[in-house]
Amino acid sequence: MSYDPNNIFAKILRGEIPCTKRYEDDCALAFDDIQPAAPVHVLVIPKGDYCSFDDFVLRAPDVLKIGFFAAIQTVAAQLGVVETGYRLITNHGADANQTVAHCHVHILAGRPLGALLPY
Repeated sequence: MSYDPNNIFAKILRGEIPCTKRYEDDCALAFDDIQPAAPVHVLVIPKGDYCSFDDFVLRAPDVLKIGFFAAIQTVAAQLGVVETGYRLITNHGADANQTVAHCHVHILAGRPLGALLPY
């Protein structure tokens, strides 16, 4: 998988496509998912050209990795879901159904989410 600078998240980062922004700092941008799978569904993306979680972990500088994961926690706290619980999902590659080739984490919450995968 290679990074496509014209993917939808790259365009959102550049301000070419609008989003409902929930949080932004030097390391990350968080915004509402346009097709929510739960009452709370926010995407958090790192700032940089990383096509997947694996790519991000292998290539991003440590300061960006720390800032990205701190941003995820900050967003969860701002959303008010820390006490009730939330799920983080990141997909890597075709078998995991990664649909946008830009590293991203989904924060899902707002109701009981059930099992991770059907049995």
